[in-house]
Amino acid sequence: MILDYIKTVLTIKDLRKKIIATLLLVLVYKFLSVIPIPGVNTDGLSAIIEGQKGLAFFSALMGWGLENFSIILMGLSPYINAVIIIQLLGVIVPKIGDMQKEGEQGQKKITKITRWLTLPIAFVQSYGMIILLNSLASAPILNVTDIPTVLMAMLIATAGTMFLMWLGEVMTESGISNGISIIIMAGVLAAVPNVIMQHINNGAYPLFIALIIATLVIIYVIIKFTEGNRRIPIIYTRTGREEKSYFPIKINQAGMIPIIFSVSIVTFPAIIGQILSNSTGERASKVGETLLTYFSIQNPSWVFIIVYFALVMAFAFFYVSITFKTEEVAENIQKRGGYIPGIRPGADTAAYLQKVSNHLNLYGGSFLAFIAVLPYIMGKLLGQSVDFIISGAGLIIIVSVILDIIRKVDSEMKMFDYSKYK
Repeated sequence: MILDYIKTVLTIKDLRKKIIATLLLVLVYKFLSVIPIPGVNTDGLSAIIEGQKGLAFFSALMGWGLENFSIILMGLSPYINAVIIIQLLGVIVPKIGDMQKEGEQGQKKITKITRWLTLPIAFVQSYGMIILLNSLASAPILNVTDIPTVLMAMLIATAGTMFLMWLGEVMTESGISNGISIIIMAGVLAAVPNVIMQHINNGAYPLFIALIIATLVIIYVIIKFTEGNRRIPIIYTRTGREEKSYFPIKINQAGMIPIIFSVSIVTFPAIIGQILSNSTGERASKVGETLLTYFSIQNPSWVFIIVYFALVMAFAFFYVSITFKTEEVAENIQKRGGYIPGIRPGADTAAYLQKVSNHLNLYGGSFLAFIAVLPYIMGKLLGQSVDFIISGAGLIIIVSVILDIIRKVDSEMKMFDYSKYK
């Protein structure tokens, strides 16, 4: 059945072109990830990244640019930060909020502002990333006291981020799904072959098989939860007779966004602790050791697990509060002559939708947080580190992106079938 589906997809010329274009652009992205910034010493850097799980997953989200100190050193992290800042400003600044309501034209303006904002964020972040990796490496990566050398590295890393952002936009226009999401997914998947080879080389085949089964089970649960929704009944009376419809609200409304933000924050204390622990100052060294004790990725404490869980929950509610505007939804329903049975149009409808959204988001956010911390909880209970073939957070990202790709492909196939009868 799957083979028949793939065969049908490949028979559609336009869809086949989009798939090929997406794969070629992913190859370009992976090629960029292995080109180091000129004049840097990357010896031993990969061992540092692999030795720190937090940096390893963070590197995966950024395209494994850290491992090679590549020209896409920061990946799409500055762009993602810019998107979040613009969304926040949409709530605070009325002018930006109005742009977000203007439809396609407003979205074009928002996209342009986001691009320009990405530039300074990338430039500033590149300096912090260079200093961080230089402090963690056993041998200096580059001479941070040489201003021209550091400035050149910052400019190259910034240009790499801007090019990667453009590559994602081209992938969105010419490919089959959101290019930014596909790039993030490709970074997570890039680590899978190494994990598999490590298990095979260790010869622990029973554990390897058990982890594969556990990974497949978690994927199934994630799919069910991601696709789950509550359908709110709506009655429309514009045509002189009542027409019943439904407004679906997903259980997992935030998708993979809370995971990405939480990983960035929860790994930060351990990175700072690593830097401070190597400090010559006694007080700074003690602070560093304390941070490593409670926020170590290699041996996570219950404090780390609780903080990680809480961050995912908080970001889930925060992101949904920005993206799901119940007042606008209630207004649109009322303009179209619709109402929810037993609920008055307008403010009461908005309040009802907000209540349902919060209720579902409690389950959705809890689910995201539980999957994210599951490997760490199992490690604490079993007394040893447990690594799935793909981390729980990585699985959520991959499943979300693949489901979106499937929806886009199905939509293209329906358009193709319809065009045959025009």
